[in-house]
Order: sequence, then C-alpha cells, then structure tokens
Amino acid sequence: MEKRIEHDSLGEVLVDANRFWGAQTERSRNNFKIGTEKIPCSVISAFGILKKACAEANRDFGKLTNEKCEAICSAAEKIANGEYKDEFPLSVWQTGSGTQTNMNVNEVIARISGGLHENDDVNMSQSSNDTFPSAMSISATLSVARKVIPAAENLIKEFKNLEEKNAGIIKIGRTHLQDATPLLLSDEISGWRAGVEEAVQMLELSLPRLSRLAIGGTAVGTGLNAPKGFDKAVCQKISEQTGFNFVPDTNKFHALTFKDTFVFAHGALKSLAANLLKIANDIRLLSSGPRCGIGELNIPANEPGSSIMPGKINPTQCEAVTMVAVQVMGNDATIGFAASGGNFELNVFMPVISYNFEQSCSLLADVMNSLSKNCVAGITANREKIEQNLNNSLMLVTCLTPKIGYENAAKIALSAFKNNTSLREAAINSGLISAEEFDSAVNPKKMI
Repeated sequence: MEKRIEHDSLGEVLVDANRFWGAQTERSRNNFKIGTEKIPCSVISAFGILKKACAEANRDFGKLTNEKCEAICSAAEKIANGEYKDEFPLSVWQTGSGTQTNMNVNEVIARISGGLHENDDVNMSQSSNDTFPSAMSISATLSVARKVIPAAENLIKEFKNLEEKNAGIIKIGRTHLQDATPLLLSDEISGWRAGVEEAVQMLELSLPRLSRLAIGGTAVGTGLNAPKGFDKAVCQKISEQTGFNFVPDTNKFHALTFKDTFVFAHGALKSLAANLLKIANDIRLLSSGPRCGIGELNIPANEPGSSIMPGKINPTQCEAVTMVAVQVMGNDATIGFAASGGNFELNVFMPVISYNFEQSCSLLADVMNSLSKNCVAGITANREKIEQNLNNSLMLVTCLTPKIGYENAAKIALSAFKNNTSLREAAINSGLISAEEFDSAVNPKKMI
C-alpha cells in the first residue's frame, strides 16, 4: 500500500495515499480500534450541510475568499449528498467531544478542495465543541422529520384502512387478559392508530428544540474567533439548504454542555417504541393459533415459521417490532446517562448520544414501514372465531346488572363457568330472569 506523509501539531503520520483524510483521522483510526460502530452517515451528511453554511457565512463576513468558499462548498455538498462515505472510518468510541470526526470532515474537505487548510480554512470560526453538537442536531431533526414521522404516518394510514375494512364487527373485549365487555374491532384498531398518532405529536413537539444549534459558541460558549452574528448567518443558510427552520441556541453555554433536548426528543421516540410494542403484542396475541389460540385475526404468511414443524406460520413482523422497541428503550437509557455527563463547559458523551439517537430513528422508521407493508396491510378478521368468542363470553352478563343487580349477575356468571353451561342457560336456571328478558337484555349491539 502506497503511503504519503501527513502532519499535524504532534508531528508526521503515514496515511494511505489513496485516502482523502489526514493525520488526525489516521491517529484516531489507529488509537480507537474499539467495536464496529462508526459515526452514522446521517451525521456525516449533516456535517456537510454545516460546513457549507459556515463557509458561506465566513465569505459573507469577509473572512474567506470567494475561491476558497466555492471549493469548500463544492466538497461539502458532495459529502452532504452521501459521496465519499469510505472517507469517514472513525469509531463512535473516540473522544467524547467528537473532535476527531470534525477534523475527519475538515481534512477530507480540505483535500477534495485542493490544498486548503483543514483548520484555518475549513474550520474557520468554528470549534469541534460547537460543530459536533450542531451536526448532531441537524441530523436528529432531519431523521425525525424525514424518516420517522413519514413512516409513522404511513402506518397510521394502514390502520385507518384496516378500521374501514372491519367496520361493524363486534368482538369480545379483554382486560387483564380476561374476557371483558364487547367492542367493535374497528374501535380496537382505532386505539392502535391513536397510539401512533400521539407519538407523532410528541415528536413534532421535539423538533423546534432539536433545531436549536450550538454553532457560534466555539470552544466554551463565548464565541471566541467567530464574528458577531455568525450563528444567525449559519443557521439561516442551513435552513435554506434543508427547508427546515434552524435557529441559534440563545445560550451557548447551555448548548455545548447540556443535551436535554436529545433526552426530550428521544423520550418521544421511546413513547413511539412503547406504543408499537403494545400494538405488536396485541396483533400477535389476537392472531395466535391458528386453532389453539385466540385466532380472531389472520396475519399474512410471509415465510415458513419452523425448520421442524411443517406449515407453521409465525408473527415475525410483530417480533421484529418488539425487538426494535426494546433496543430503542435501551438507547434511551444510554442517552439519559450520557446527557447527565456534561462537565463544566462541555458534554463528552456526544458521539454515543448521536449514535443511539440515529439508530433509534432508523430502526423505528424501517420497522414501521415493514410492519405496514408486510403485516397490517394483509390482516383480515376471522369472523367465525370472533363470533364464537363473543357468544361464549360470560362477561355479557354485565347487561343484566341493571335488572338483577351486580351480585346476582355475578352468581349467574360463576354458575355458568362452574357448570360449563351457556350464560343464557345459567341465567334462566337461576330463576332471576326469564328467557325473554335475557334475550332482550343480552344484546352485544347494545353494549358497544
């Protein structure tokens, strides 16, 4: 492998001649051979957006020539669009400020641009301490707005379709995993839909907080070496690039060391995960069987379910949802602990916060799209089993309470269960109510 000599403030470093990165990236690559987790591509893309905006702002303030600005912007745009992915090899488990990733981006832009200086030109008016949190925020905002929310809205649409397909079907309700009073199948599905809608509203509330950027704070929040108004200028240009409203954090000392906005926003992601886990469990329990379970729903047969039991079909999409949900919950714990780890003027857990946040966004978006397409869209009602369970339920006795009282109704239900008879037979045998009165009162349509 052909090598070239690069240097930084600590001296010379040999770097693969075919790579665009420089000395600091190479040092980090060799010093942090920890795990397989890399800085997410979405964060690198956000850095491209940020570096272009910073170059344009520096040009407007007269600090950077047009020629240098155009060179930086051209390279940064390519990075923002996902080019040069192999030039960003650094581990999540690096310096907690993300300094080495900031320098990785600076070095690659400098070399693509043809001879610019990574610090003096590409990093002008910036510090890793304000660029990494800004890139985190840009990436998080775009991931929530462009990936998670659209996937959730697609799932909501499929639930609405499922509600319409199953309008008018009365089924038995269940509380504590036990029989309860009836409801409409479409009403049960509407609860699933509302669970996703509620989470979307929470995510939308988090966006204005996520889109407040630390840029302009430089090293410790004072804005040293950045021109006055730099933060507003950069945010305006990022907003123009992305179509989202980014603004400067009004307190840079807060922006550099507190990561409460990520705790808040990821809390909304955790809420979505919790609701999805509940929905997935409902679907797989209601579809359990096909003959020895509840069996009220039919789910698509996407693949064979067993290597030993022929013909077995499993609720695999639901299982994927539940695994994603628990991963997101674990990520939430990591983010919470990491956000509490700010010391003085800087949080030094930023790469792991960003990694976990982006993973949650990607997993949730992907699994909702998969659930929508491969499960919800193909769910059908097993009307025969629904009717059988409804008519066999002892909790229809609740209709009799206004006529004969709670305790007498309970005696009828317990008698039917003990003697393995129908509710109607037990009620008539009790002498508390006639057959005509029973048939008139115990009507599931009146109970919904």
